[in-house]
Amino acid sequence: MKHSLRFALTLLLPVLVAAPLAAQTAKQPAAKQQSTLPPPQPPAEEKPAPYEAQLTRLAEVLGSIQYLRSLCGAPGSDWRAAMQQLLDADTANEPKRREKLTAAFNRGYRSFAAVHSSCTDAARIAEERYRNEGATLAAEIAARFGN
Repeated sequence: MKHSLRFALTLLLPVLVAAPLAAQTAKQPAAKQQSTLPPPQPPAEEKPAPYEAQLTRLAEVLGSIQYLRSLCGAPGSDWRAAMQQLLDADTANEPKRREKLTAAFNRGYRSFAAVHSSCTDAARIAEERYRNEGATLAAEIAARFGN
């Protein structure tokens, strides 16, 4: 785990460059030219971080909190900014992971948007429970995987 992720969690509570193709000589007819380069290797499968499942759930929780707090007009924290901080800290060079975590945030947001259209006692209770779950997840990730 990168130090900045741990910092982001605490606050919250390769790019592959392809080699240029070899120059072809004009002596061979175009039909007879063969590449002397070996076939490209498939990209290495990205091994998920050991805390990936917890981080994905945390992203979903943050999306839920963002919706519920906005719905109920709660002042203060911008949970979307907290999510952006997490993405910047842990997925700087991993666009697929970034997409996955962003999708989890959006899924959490939409799941409550589909159910709650006004601030009710149930929405307030859900928001409190999700804040507690988010705090627990952030603390567990930082404690278990932080260095």
